[in-house]
Amino acid sequence: MSLKFLLALLLVSPYCISQSYDYYYNGDTSDVTTSPSYGICLMGGASENDLGAEWFLNRADGGNILVLRASGSDGYQNYFYNDLGVTVQSVETIVLNNASAASDPFVLSRIENAEAIWLAGGDQYLYELYFKTTMIKTLLNAHINTKGAPIGGTSAGMAVLGEFYFNAENGTITSSDALNNPYHTNLTVESDFINIPILANTITDTHYDNPDRKGRHITFLSRMQEGDVNADYFGIASDEFVAICIDGNGIATVYGEYPDYEDNAYFIRTNCERTQPSVLQSNTPLSWNGNDPAILACNIKGAANGLNQFNLNTWLDINGGSWEGWSVDQGQLITEQIQHSGCISNVGEVNIDNTTTVLYPNPATDKFSINSNQDIVKIEMYDLKGKLLLSKHSSNSLSISEFNKGVYQVKVYLLNKETVNRKLMIID
Repeated sequence: MSLKFLLALLLVSPYCISQSYDYYYNGDTSDVTTSPSYGICLMGGASENDLGAEWFLNRADGGNILVLRASGSDGYQNYFYNDLGVTVQSVETIVLNNASAASDPFVLSRIENAEAIWLAGGDQYLYELYFKTTMIKTLLNAHINTKGAPIGGTSAGMAVLGEFYFNAENGTITSSDALNNPYHTNLTVESDFINIPILANTITDTHYDNPDRKGRHITFLSRMQEGDVNADYFGIASDEFVAICIDGNGIATVYGEYPDYEDNAYFIRTNCERTQPSVLQSNTPLSWNGNDPAILACNIKGAANGLNQFNLNTWLDINGGSWEGWSVDQGQLITEQIQHSGCISNVGEVNIDNTTTVLYPNPATDKFSINSNQDIVKIEMYDLKGKLLLSKHSSNSLSISEFNKGVYQVKVYLLNKETVNRKLMIID
């Protein structure tokens, strides 16, 4: 083989095989200093949504893109590097073939140096096996919460990005099986993996339209609620071909091809009263209903114009949303159209969002400020269980250095008698 031919191979997309991982790359993989922007990109599986992928790449600010996967090969190389028209320094793919790759110095260095990380589809249980108890978990969480850099995933990659996740250890589960036995051996919900503060108490689901997965998603939430009946629990779901892109202010933009296709995203939560299931036991169909629907679900159509959005701080739609109530009666999912304008909080005010009130920076490290188009009377900060942590009468540079990283509820009392709720992310 000629030297010229070997050089040509190296310039295209070098590929090396080892027992523990496969590696591919395009471009210059040397470390580069850029200013990546915080963001989470969730895709429901099947083919990627180009607009969502462009949003994700642009947040890398021209840096190095890393694709992690536990199966497959180099399918993202040309797509991310050439096809979308976004200039980046490099695109690398590492396919972990076994758990030993998670301690390989080269693999760890590529994760540490990446400006954006994408988790491909496949089997989320392999991600749990290879990442959760290894240095990869530490590096992924540092990428999100210390570097403040973007992360995204599709299918299995999206599935592991919530605080709670369906790990598929025993295989998948249908809505029918989940609803008829909430403790089915295949219904395995775990936590303590990827730490994305805006997705606290949240479980995602993918391929939502193929097949219909509403039933299993509501069953996931019923099991999550067992851990703390006094907390709120949330879900984010995506049809195939849909992208949900969440910026650092907690605003989710939904991309798709509606009205040409029924491209849906769902943002679901336990109801305002935190109603508990009336029947939740093994080998017995789930019942979860009451005077009000057990689950409040906002359906947002994915559109190419990027105008349809949802606010994860207030858990209300900004544009393009319609609300449904979901309940379960003896294993049968019941849905109905409802009106919803916010929950009364656990400290007694209604969540109103008629003002422009912004926390900055958000995520924050040691302090934050508030800007509003209305005069501010008082500011309070609570943890997610409703404990008051801070109360101030000034919006200038509130110190938060004493608080642990995570998600907090900030309540802003305005002179016009409105009360605005925002979520604040504290990172390292």
